[in-house]
Amino acid sequence: MTTSKTIMTTQEVAARFNEFAQQEKWFEIQDELFANNVKSVDPENSPYFKYAEGKASVRKKGEDFVAKVKEVHELSTTHPVIAGNHFAAGRISDVTTEDFGRIRIEEIMLYEVRDGKIISEQFFY
Repeated sequence: MTTSKTIMTTQEVAARFNEFAQQEKWFEIQDELFANNVKSVDPENSPYFKYAEGKASVRKKGEDFVAKVKEVHELSTTHPVIAGNHFAAGRISDVTTEDFGRIRIEEIMLYEVRDGKIISEQFFY
């Protein structure tokens, strides 16, 4: 008996991403939707985040930042816009951190999907 695993389309990945993002479940997005070799790219001179590659490194990048958040003022994510094997969403993060004080990041998050998994995330802010 042959079992074939259904591969999600970009639209399905984006819809699942949106379900989690609207609930601020970012680690669930990583666990369920990220490929093992995912890349996470921030602006070159970002004081907040650096490049990470591989599911474990990308998760650590997020965990390290979350650990520094002392107060949340606003968090919101737009619904995704889909084009081909990419989707993008807008994000506002207004938080107070131990390293940077209060910061407000308004960004576009761009995701690339291949074989039903997110293979890259890139942030523009």
